[in-house]
Amino acid sequence: MEEMIRRDVFEVVDLHETDDSNYWLNRSPMERIEAIEFMRKVMYGNDRVSKGLQRVLTVAELKED
Repeated sequence: MEEMIRRDVFEVVDLHETDDSNYWLNRSPMERIEAIEFMRKVMYGNDRVSKGLQRVLTVAELKED
């Protein structure tokens, strides 16, 4: 699903007064993931997104008391 950004629309909102939680709670998990993917593409472009996220594994050893 390729979405286009409308560059002729601009809206200013006060982030302290908006509450989008009800909107996102009513979206399916797949719609939420698609929205995150869209925002990543907007911020980083298609090239960085296609590389995927870096996987990091850290092993922590517990101390015995």
